[in-house]
Amino acid sequence: MRENVEFECGRSGEWRVSSFCQPGSCVEVKITPAGVLVRDSKVDAGPVLVFTDEEWIVFIAGVRAGEFDIG
Repeated sequence: MRENVEFECGRSGEWRVSSFCQPGSCVEVKITPAGVLVRDSKVDAGPVLVFTDEEWIVFIAGVRAGEFDIG
């Protein structure tokens, strides 16, 4: 995990949320040259997870395959 993500990516720019998102319970995603950033929509200045492009592709494939479904 990188330590200078804020320097590399900044906190401004377009964060995206799912159209299925309910107010107050969302994650936001931002695609940058430094990687794919993910944060809690309720905490703009909070921690940000950073994934490489490859990690993000594998994660999305798992979501689509139902690997993270509950119940």
